[in-house]
Amino acid sequence: MVQDGTWSIGELAEQAGVTVKSVRFYSDRGLLPEAARSSGGHRRYGPEALDRLRLIRSLRTLDLRVPDVGRILEQEDAFEEVVAAHLRELGSRRAALLWREAALQLLRDSTPRERAERLSLIGALSVPPSTDAPARFWRRWLPPRLPARVVSAVVEQAVPQPPADPTPAQVLAFARLHAFVSRDCRGTDRGQPEAHRADKGYRPAVLYEGLGEAFALAAQDLRARRPPHEGEALDCFVSAYAVSHAARDTPAFRRRLSGQLAADPRIDLYWELVAELSGPSEPTAGAAHDWLHAALDTQVNRIGQGQRDRGGSSTGRARGHGRERSS
Repeated sequence: MVQDGTWSIGELAEQAGVTVKSVRFYSDRGLLPEAARSSGGHRRYGPEALDRLRLIRSLRTLDLRVPDVGRILEQEDAFEEVVAAHLRELGSRRAALLWREAALQLLRDSTPRERAERLSLIGALSVPPSTDAPARFWRRWLPPRLPARVVSAVVEQAVPQPPADPTPAQVLAFARLHAFVSRDCRGTDRGQPEAHRADKGYRPAVLYEGLGEAFALAAQDLRARRPPHEGEALDCFVSAYAVSHAARDTPAFRRRLSGQLAADPRIDLYWELVAELSGPSEPTAGAAHDWLHAALDTQVNRIGQGQRDRGGSSTGRARGHGRERSS
């Protein structure tokens, strides 16, 4: 440092423990303030440049990009925003690495016969995987003209998020799920249930709003491992169908609904794969629907058996009275 309190570019580099090339690089991008120029036109730097250079070095050690470092230096309130964005980027990169690691473990442990198919399934995924394909599947599968809020609620409930730290089995499940929802269904029956058909008198928007509440109630029973039974969840489930069809909830309606649900197309594979991703502790909407349908069948069968038993008893009594009269 000369008497005017400034350093040459080499002296500044030595003080900061960096190369002259680095000092020149940051100076050329306006990140280091020059105190003056020597008579020969050489750059001179003051103590503030040393503090700034040390800060730049610390930020670059954290792998922050030079433009982001510049924003932090120029804008006092930019630090938190830049750091938050960098954390999101690191999270995405970490997720990609974890998925690649699990995918490689899956392939390593596969038989030669399995490997080709699994490579094809995994190769169709982005890394980390996106939920765009299953979301599109549900938007196509749901009945048309549903309110956006209803569609969003169904998609949020039905589309699983990829695990942050997946097992090889979860990678395979998500890859199979992606393949299932990405199939070309043009010109084929999309397997939609009867209640999707507005020409049958249903109001699907009303139905799906009610089903969300019924599934939430049934999930409590599923978590507690209770067998299908009558109660609030079943009543809410039937009510959703009855209200959507402007019908009364009667035993006859429940009997018809039981038959309709038995005949509806199913997407069991989708829910099986979702269950593999979410784990047994978190019931899927498909599992809740099956539990409620089983509860309805149990109730309908019980009522039907009771009516048959009463009918048989009445017939027996009538025949008995007839024999008494004949005698």
